[in-house]
Amino acid sequence: MKRAVSKNLAKKRKSLNLVDSSAWLEYFADGPNAKYFAKPIEETSALIVPTISLYEVFKRVLIQSGENNALQAVALMQQGRVIELSVPISLTAAKLSADIQLPMADSIILITARVHEATLWTQDSDFAELEGVKYFVKRASSRPPND
Repeated sequence: MKRAVSKNLAKKRKSLNLVDSSAWLEYFADGPNAKYFAKPIEETSALIVPTISLYEVFKRVLIQSGENNALQAVALMQQGRVIELSVPISLTAAKLSADIQLPMADSIILITARVHEATLWTQDSDFAELEGVKYFVKRASSRPPND
């Protein structure tokens, strides 16, 4: 009886999503791939957000659009569950980074997704062939650049 209850709870539990920085930026810019990231971003009850993603998105938006827009972006991101960088995640990410030559932030993001059994949504080619990743090839925007 106890096993049946556990299996039913596991089935009912939503699978988690982690959207990496490239995907957040695509979503905020309403780029060609934004449609792929809308559902995992907008379903905040199943969204986890590593603090390194807050850093990366805040920095990029700050440089491109100013502090007010950067603060608005991270406020939206924080509607998901923010995951702090812990010692176990740091060390496991460092090992992964050394093993497969993955950049620091990417290894932290990937390990955070794996620890939380979350699907990682991205358009970063560093993740293209990795397990547990929904990768979308980055496409050029058809919109003219802003002057």
